[in-house]
Order: sequence, then C-alpha cells, then structure tokens
Amino acid sequence: MKALLETINRKVIDAGGALDTKKSQNYRKKYRDLLKKAKIECPEPIRPKIKGKRGRIKRSKSRNLLERLKEYENDVLRFMNIDYVPFTNNLGENDIRMTKVQQKISGCFRSIEGAKIFCRVRGYLSTCHKHGVSSSQDSGLLFDGKLPDFLEQE
Repeated sequence: MKALLETINRKVIDAGGALDTKKSQNYRKKYRDLLKKAKIECPEPIRPKIKGKRGRIKRSKSRNLLERLKEYENDVLRFMNIDYVPFTNNLGENDIRMTKVQQKISGCFRSIEGAKIFCRVRGYLSTCHKHGVSSSQDSGLLFDGKLPDFLEQE
C-alpha cells in the first residue's frame, strides 16, 4: 500500500498537481484490489461463544488500519484529484508541534493574551518558512517594520 501511494504521489507531481479521471480511476482500482488482498490476509475476528460477554470484538492494529483505509478511501486519495491537497499532513503537524512543546515546558500559557501572541508569532514564522524566507530575513523584516514580499503582493 505504501509503495502504491508513493507511486501515485510521484505521478501526481509529474502531472503538475492532479491526475486525469482515467488515471485516477485506474489507481483507485489498484487501491481497492490491494484492500481485497489485505482482507484475505487479515480476516475479521470471529466472536467466541462466551456466555455473558458483550461488546465489540478486539481487532488487531492491522485490521483497524485496513478498515480505516477502506472507510476513508476518498480522504486517503484526495491528493490525487485536488491539486492543493498535499500528500501528507506533515506541515500541519509541524505547525502545532511548537505549541505543544511550549505547553510541555511551561505547563500552560499564563494568559489568553500570551497564547494569542505566541500563536501569532509562530504563524508568522511558519508562513515565512513555507514561502522560502529564512529565519534571519523574517526576523529582520519584522524588526524593521516591513512585510515579506509574498505579503506585499496582495
């Protein structure tokens, strides 16, 4: 599955952001075929006949992953059809990581105003980084009271 998704990602990059409908449907078929093979290798657990035992049956991690890949197929493959959807959510996770680190170090923010200031500064630095502005440049611009080029274009 990993190899298939990475192949699709390379094809999306080569295509310039999104695949045409025919290629997209071809990869969806391959995705579903892999899920069918995985279902055979990792069958659904069988409920043992224990009197008085109720509730959900415990599933393995691989079975849980299989069920999520099947249930959220459109979400997993969204990057294939919509050019602005990234292959991974690493940028989003990186954006919130520093807030969690700050909370672990200090325990919490002392005020809502302090939290807002922290988030505003982190947002500015993260946006500059995503637009290729170095840390020294964005700090220098900030202290000079100027905006980066990508903000002045709007």
